[in-house]
Amino acid sequence: MAELLQRINLNGVSIALIGQNILKILLVLISVKLSVKLLGVIIDKFFHRQAESRFVEDTKKVMTMSALTKSITTYTLYFIGLTMVITIMGIPASSILATAGIGGLAIGFGAQNLVKDVITGFFILFEDHYAVGDYISLEKYSGIVEDIGIRITKVRDFNGDLHIIPNGNISNVTNHSRGDMRVFFDVGIAYEEDIDKAIYVIQKYLDEYRQAEPQLTDGPKVLGVSDLADSSVILKIWAKSKSMEQWRIERELKKGIKETLDKEGIEIPYPKNVIINKQRGMTHASED
Repeated sequence: MAELLQRINLNGVSIALIGQNILKILLVLISVKLSVKLLGVIIDKFFHRQAESRFVEDTKKVMTMSALTKSITTYTLYFIGLTMVITIMGIPASSILATAGIGGLAIGFGAQNLVKDVITGFFILFEDHYAVGDYISLEKYSGIVEDIGIRITKVRDFNGDLHIIPNGNISNVTNHSRGDMRVFFDVGIAYEEDIDKAIYVIQKYLDEYRQAEPQLTDGPKVLGVSDLADSSVILKIWAKSKSMEQWRIERELKKGIKETLDKEGIEIPYPKNVIINKQRGMTHASED
């Protein structure tokens, strides 16, 4: 009877100890999760203020450092939390170090891709291949860089899809956001029109547009006749703009040139089909 009571007492102590350890582990996990979120908010606010500072010229680099700092902070907190959980479970650090040598080789083979991702990510950041907010093209994807971590890069394409790419898989990168971007397109003028007049009125509009558009860095201007097509004389329009503004400016220029030519009565040709009905002696023209 005494032995039975002693066993129940010991079991009660063991159950209480296990319960305490489980509670401690839960508190550690909750603390790590909250710390990750809290520090993420603090890091975002800090770098956001830096980006708005008048002394900072390249805001993309500031946002890249923000993403990198959050990534490093997250991995560090997770590592600290894992170490604390192992300690609570009663596994001594000396045992971990002893088994590290045996398991290190096996883990190393399994973690080759992880190590490759981290090393490649370091060189991407160190050599400044791209930054958060840059428009880049990889071998399979194109889009805007939303996040750069020490292991992965997140790129959102123009369909809205988010591509999460391990840094180790990134080899060839084309950065479309470094330096001024080119605006380059054609305008067709009918052969019956006065080409010199068309060039004059287009250039006049381009000069007015330049005065109202601060994102232009050079041009716009009419380079001249670039081709004699089947139904039109092709004029080449050229300009340079700040990064990520080229598509908007091109759309606005095309619209403005169309309105200007219409106002001046200068025709932009378009395909037409002429159908002749010999039986009825009628001619019908249709537009494609």
